[in-house]
Amino acid sequence: MKMNWSVKTANSIMERLPRLYEDRGNNGKWSYDYGVILKGFEKVWRQTGEQKYFNFIKDNIDYFVQEDGSIRGYHLEEYNIDHINNGKLLFVLYKETGEEKYKKACELLRRQLEEHPRTSEGVFWHKQIYPYQIWLDGLYMGSPFYAEYQTTFANGEGLEDIIRQFKLSYEHLLDRETGLLYHAWDEQKVQPWADQRTGLSANFWGRSIGWYLLAVVDTLEILPEKTLGRDYLVRILENTLQALVDYQDEKSGVWYQVTDKGNEKGNYLEASCSSMYVCAIAKGIRLGVLNRKAWEAQLKKSHQGLLEEFVLLTKEGWVNLNKTCQVAGLGGADKRDGSYAYYISEPIICNDQKGLGAFLQALAEFEEVIKEV
Repeated sequence: MKMNWSVKTANSIMERLPRLYEDRGNNGKWSYDYGVILKGFEKVWRQTGEQKYFNFIKDNIDYFVQEDGSIRGYHLEEYNIDHINNGKLLFVLYKETGEEKYKKACELLRRQLEEHPRTSEGVFWHKQIYPYQIWLDGLYMGSPFYAEYQTTFANGEGLEDIIRQFKLSYEHLLDRETGLLYHAWDEQKVQPWADQRTGLSANFWGRSIGWYLLAVVDTLEILPEKTLGRDYLVRILENTLQALVDYQDEKSGVWYQVTDKGNEKGNYLEASCSSMYVCAIAKGIRLGVLNRKAWEAQLKKSHQGLLEEFVLLTKEGWVNLNKTCQVAGLGGADKRDGSYAYYISEPIICNDQKGLGAFLQALAEFEEVIKEV
């Protein structure tokens, strides 16, 4: 019997860091990283039926969600789309426990989306401090929560707004020559990182494309089959994954930090984006929106690439995930310029929570689809 990597990874995370919010640099903040990891734990819990994985989700979320539904460290008026991401775990917690605080916290986050500033066409700004900007990351942070709230608590009303968010972001961020997606777009074309003619940032950042693909498959899982425009999301998934195949490292089957510059000095194979692409392929097959025959060989190759390129086991038997870009963004106090030099200059770290979360989700999805473990 082959090793069940998802279980081994989940156990490693629990043993190494029982409280995610105590990780370095987070200082108990309501940080979107937790939601990435905990969605992986939800998947492992459903596959194994082991209560300890559900308890890990609950213990970490309960540090933040108070009895009245308020959230420690969360400020709605910041209008930061990242702060929606952890809310994805509130649905399963409410369903399993019946505790009203989780529903109230859902309603609080939904209120942010009600008031969140938008571009002139109606797409959420990434943050209040990043006005008129669409970032690929933001679709992952907000759209699946938005879709699940509407289908769980609002009788499926308003789903067309979610489809429109994807359509508009895709139209603005797509590079028609490569089929890849730029990291961000500034509607007003005034940001130092934005092209004065197109408003686009200059490069294809691997993890931002990964966030977008996960947003697509996670939303597809939630939307009812007959939702008008659902087929558009399927096309985004197919087209973007097909474009990415052309830019993978041929030997390993994984991908680079700056997607289209694999041969340039300083670029490197990066764990979080590669994990996200593997997860998107596996989940697309599971949902029946990707053709298994067309994608299974690629899925197996890239999954094996994750294990061979990025994973080392410690002497305790814990899974270490290497080569994850710690963070990347545009503008802000650090005046991040979106250049190639910028993207390869950010720290590369081991066991970054975003990377581990994407890796855990990819493993769990792969194991369900391939059933070889």
